[in-house]
Amino acid sequence: MKKTITALLAAACLIAPLAQAPAALAATPSKDVHRPVLHKGSWTRGHRLSPSDRNHAVPLDYTRYRLKTPPHGYRWVRIGGSFLMVGSTSGLILSVVAAR
Repeated sequence: MKKTITALLAAACLIAPLAQAPAALAATPSKDVHRPVLHKGSWTRGHRLSPSDRNHAVPLDYTRYRLKTPPHGYRWVRIGGSFLMVGSTSGLILSVVAAR
């Protein structure tokens, strides 16, 4: 009987911290990085174009404007007076060049 009670007390002492573990994990801050979506006229490298701007962007013949060849998965577009190298699927801005 004494061994049974000792085993139950030992198990209760070992399980108690595990019951509180999910609450401690939920209190940790999230490590997600949320980059703001930029609006017209404020293009910055590393940010994303809004979906409406992506739909209205005009594809560009980059050789005509002497721009470098975009890497795979990127394309040059012209929005307003700026040339932007944008990720084809993500809308991530890799480069910004002001038009002359």
